Amino acid sequence: MSLEQEEETQHGLLLGCSDAVPAFIEPNVRFWITTVRQSFIRRFLQWTELLDPTNVFISVESIENSRQLLCTNEDASNPASEDQRIQEAWKRSLATVHPDSSNLIPKLFRPAAFLPFMAPTVFLSMMPPKGIKSVILPQVFLYTYMTAFNSINGNRSYTCKPLERSLLMAGAIASSTFLGVMPHFIQMKYGLTNPWIKRLLPVVFLVQASGMNVYMSRNIESIKGIAVMDKEGNVLGHSTIAGTKAIRETAASRTVLFGTSALIPEIFTYFFKRTQFFLKNPGSLWILKLSCTFLTMGLMVPVSFSIFPQIGQIQCRSHEEKIQPSTEETEIFYHRGV
Repeated sequence: MSLEQEEETQHGLLLGCSDAVPAFIEPNVRFWITTVRQSFIRRFLQWTELLDPTNVFISVESIENSRQLLCTNEDASNPASEDQRIQEAWKRSLATVHPDSSNLIPKLFRPAAFLPFMAPTVFLSMMPPKGIKSVILPQVFLYTYMTAFNSINGNRSYTCKPLERSLLMAGAIASSTFLGVMPHFIQMKYGLTNPWIKRLLPVVFLVQASGMNVYMSRNIESIKGIAVMDKEGNVLGHSTIAGTKAIRETAASRTVLFGTSALIPEIFTYFFKRTQFFLKNPGSLWILKLSCTFLTMGLMVPVSFSIFPQIGQIQCRSHEEKIQPSTEETEIFYHRGV
């Protein structure tokens, strides 16, 4: 069975709980709206659970059972419930199901898969250039995965033709890869000698490319608009203002993530190369840098995902005029995406 067919089947099964309530509101949306005023620390702790690598391998049957529990159990309406079954059901649902479409997120692009894929790729992309292939291939893989992750985990409340999305993703991959290889080609052509410029130049370009990649891979959200909701999760309309804000916040969090994750290992290795241990064991440099990259990203991924709430808020008066008459509430909500 193909991935598309599998997702179609899973989509129908996951939405089976819609008959259990009078007006179906996606459980994940309900959860994020309820917890929208959580502190940064609470969001960080929440993400450390959702980023557990074992969440990549949760079975479809387990997810279905969790979703049924959330849709039928009255206590599940309270995310702070101390019932262990409900807490585990929330964890499985939030880690595997997209809030906008109620589709299963493909395993390789679930938030829990982000660190295992990104950390070694960032490490390889920051290696000193030794040839054209060693420069281009890591950058292509880095930005291909990054683009797919951003697109799949972005807001999906708008309609978009597959060809339109594919062209957008191809453009994001090509432009980000071009920006990513630039500092390495500059080093190969001009032979930069200043150690700090050699180390910091790729970091600066990585920061710029990671932010630009979010803007390009999710640009449709700012053109077509994304769904905005009241505090009950009822959709009021689609807003380009909310779409632009969602992209801007996600891009900011990505620049913090990749900038910090690339900079700290470079600083560590700079000083490590001046130690006696390195002089006796020069091969240990790459082990240290890889370990440092994993540790830094292991901390920064939940930090960056927690900087902004998953459900954002905008004052109703700041929205388009067509949306303002739809509600009497002063604040309305939108799903930011990961």
